Amino acid sequence: MRILYGTTNIAKLESMREVLKGLDIEIIGLNSVIIQNDTIDETGNNPLENARIKALEYYRRTKIPVFSCDSGLYITGIESEKQPGVHVRRVHGKELTDEEMIEYYGGIARENGGQILARYENAICLVVDEKHIYQYQGKEISSDEFLIVDKPHTRRNKGFPLDSLSVEKNSKKYYLDMKITEKEDKIGNGFREFFKRYLLGYNNSAMEGR
Repeated sequence: MRILYGTTNIAKLESMREVLKGLDIEIIGLNSVIIQNDTIDETGNNPLENARIKALEYYRRTKIPVFSCDSGLYITGIESEKQPGVHVRRVHGKELTDEEMIEYYGGIARENGGQILARYENAICLVVDEKHIYQYQGKEISSDEFLIVDKPHTRRNKGFPLDSLSVEKNSKKYYLDMKITEKEDKIGNGFREFFKRYLLGYNNSAMEGR
């Protein structure tokens, strides 16, 4: 089944393709479809609201099955008004580049002794058609607590700048240095189960009804 991922971020697109490898799902990105404007005003107060806003709007514009994801970053010990939340890349009204994000969040860690505890809350909204809309935000697709440190790794993961500051809480290893076998891909497994249940489950039901 072919489905549109509501993003222009190539790194996110390739990451989701890897997560869903082996399933009967072909993922295309916004760069593969022609729409007048791929910019959407994300006015939600949490990841799920933003994921739903994007998915519904991209479906309205393309009329093909679409899903959108959104994330919020939450830092332990930071006042609520200073929490990045869904505005991870936007600071004081400015959209930060990858390097600016590394500098900004590394600075927050520096102000707090060199490291801070953080976690991502992730959400997804899948629009198959007007009558079949599925959404989820929860621990199965969200991260465990990890450390953001003030000293960035020398490597960069384009599209995921905070990977250069992210350290596994127990081993104190940068995630960029960890082998795949050391990483428990809870988030990837959670997304995979979501698609198996809702997209492939819907598709199988539709085929049986013919």
